[in-house]
Amino acid sequence: MTLLTSSGSPSGGLGLFFTVSLTAAAFLWLGLVSEIVPEPYLDEVFHIPQAQRYCQGKFLEWDNKITTPPGLYWVSILIPQAAKMSGLLSSYTCDPKTLRVTNALGILVLAYFALQCRKEIEARLHQAHSPLRLNGTSQYAMHTAFNIALFPLLFFFSGLYYTDVVSTAVVLASFLNHSRRVARSQSSLVSDLVTIRLGLFALTMRQTNVFWVVVFMGGLEAVHAVKTLRPEAVKRPLMTTLSEQLLFVVKRWSVGHVHDLPLHMAYPEDMLFTAVSLVIAALCNPIRVLRQTWPYVFVLGAFGGFVGWNGGVVLGDKSNHVATIHIPQMLYIWAFFGFFSLPLFLPYAILGIDVVRSLFVPQRNGATKAPDKTSATTSSNTAPQRGISLPLKIFSTIFTNHLLWPIYLVSTFILSAVIVRFNTIIHPFTLADNRHYMFYVFRYTIRRAPWIRYFLILPYTLSRWLVWGTLSGCCSTRTSTGACSAYYGSSSSRPSPFSCDPFTLATTNDSGDKQTPDPEPAPTQKDVEEKSAQDPLLFSKEPVSTSTGLIFLLATTLSLVTAPLVEPRYFIIPWVIWRLLVPAWRLHDHQAAGNSLFNNNNDNDAPTLSVWGRVISFCRVYDVRLVLETVWFIAINVVTGYIFLFKPYVWRAEDGSILDEGRLQRFMW
Repeated sequence: MTLLTSSGSPSGGLGLFFTVSLTAAAFLWLGLVSEIVPEPYLDEVFHIPQAQRYCQGKFLEWDNKITTPPGLYWVSILIPQAAKMSGLLSSYTCDPKTLRVTNALGILVLAYFALQCRKEIEARLHQAHSPLRLNGTSQYAMHTAFNIALFPLLFFFSGLYYTDVVSTAVVLASFLNHSRRVARSQSSLVSDLVTIRLGLFALTMRQTNVFWVVVFMGGLEAVHAVKTLRPEAVKRPLMTTLSEQLLFVVKRWSVGHVHDLPLHMAYPEDMLFTAVSLVIAALCNPIRVLRQTWPYVFVLGAFGGFVGWNGGVVLGDKSNHVATIHIPQMLYIWAFFGFFSLPLFLPYAILGIDVVRSLFVPQRNGATKAPDKTSATTSSNTAPQRGISLPLKIFSTIFTNHLLWPIYLVSTFILSAVIVRFNTIIHPFTLADNRHYMFYVFRYTIRRAPWIRYFLILPYTLSRWLVWGTLSGCCSTRTSTGACSAYYGSSSSRPSPFSCDPFTLATTNDSGDKQTPDPEPAPTQKDVEEKSAQDPLLFSKEPVSTSTGLIFLLATTLSLVTAPLVEPRYFIIPWVIWRLLVPAWRLHDHQAAGNSLFNNNNDNDAPTLSVWGRVISFCRVYDVRLVLETVWFIAINVVTGYIFLFKPYVWRAEDGSILDEGRLQRFMW
């Protein structure tokens, strides 16, 4: 069994390749760093001596300049001690090179947890529609885990003694435990205790992990508790007043029939309805929700007790780490995602090419217009207007036709401008340390001229749209009904089991809120396995629910807006979680109808395929974005690694005198 595969997987060779490649890359990077930078560098100056005190058994001695808990130091001494007891090691020294091995091993463990998390995500999304199992590990899950381990900020620090790699690995271990909990209808006491232990362990790595092990995972489990209520389907009656309509919908929400569409089908108003319906369902079923989430409540209580005992969130240097409302962090993060996830935006590049070509190339005969969600939903849900009150007509028209879109778009720009104007914070650390790339980002953008701050709202907004669209998994010009889901078409002909829109009007022939489509032959386990073998991406492209996207957004916001310092490492866990949730994509899922640059009429004639045709065929059974992402990450790692190792410099004052006793300084994240 290899690191990036599992037993029963048909892609064992691919998993072995990823495992060997990642192991070689991690230890090559560790070897280069330890050879060229043997002495502790930057924050290692604090972390390594503290770990060495722990190696000597001096657990009560603490460097007040360290702000994070001692979880990394515990791992660094417990794992070698266990290896010595088992006979795998005869001795262990806490020198810098040996301590750095912790993170080199940690990146491999992180990759394994990422693989298992993605596997569980796919299995859970499948389980929502079918009682049949998904056996084995998908190629998409393996390559996703490999790329997460190559993520430049994680891979860079796998060769140094920082907290980020191990901290992220522990959060993923908690996420894996959560994913397995929600795969069951009810958690056990043993599972609850394991959840508490993992949550507390995550908090010993970094205090901000509380937002992920409590808010994110606890929030998802609260949604799980609500959705497992499984209320009986009822027909939506004909209602003529707004109050009757809202009362009916609130009652449906209170028993668990919440409004929670797949993310690719959700408009801004759907996100609002999702949040409100989940709050109502949770308030009406508090015991059920508390039974599922009490381990996370316990972890939150323990964290609150620590804050009270410590007199603050951070250990050590509290004066430079004061919690401050810093909302622009939620603008910067989208640009961060956009830069590192640039290859994942390939579908939108193809969409743009197709749109441009459609202006000059006539559409081929037989091409069909892509299904439109709005027309599909409104045509089947238009109610007779006779007898319906005016307020109900108005609300139904507004929300059914998505007339709030222009208001939403304008308000986001206005809000962004207000945030930039009144809440832009530049921490002294950002201006004082030119060894970090963020120093130069601020120097040449935000600090260069006031107008640049406002101009950057455009790339912030564009990045947010692309990032959210990538998480949704679909473009508006898709032609394949299975492009977004293996279980229901994009035209909403097979609605989500959790769809209870408050302003959809019933008709005389309406089927109401029935949660199941027309009966179809039930697939067998053999059918699932055959489909998975024929189409490797079939069960990997399922988008997450709207509630998952909203809870991710909430956890990200809480973890960032209280930090005055803009530090790329703060974005690591949000990016990793987002990346795990991104569904797979294949070439024809997003091409324009009948007129794509990537159409190939000879796909079924393998012997006569051209080289271009073979590339297109490969892109339809493999998510080619992953290959581009791998190349992109390798390029960034090579460039930043080379600069760090081979482009050192000496600090000098304005008068030319040497600072910091002539120690070599190096550029890093």
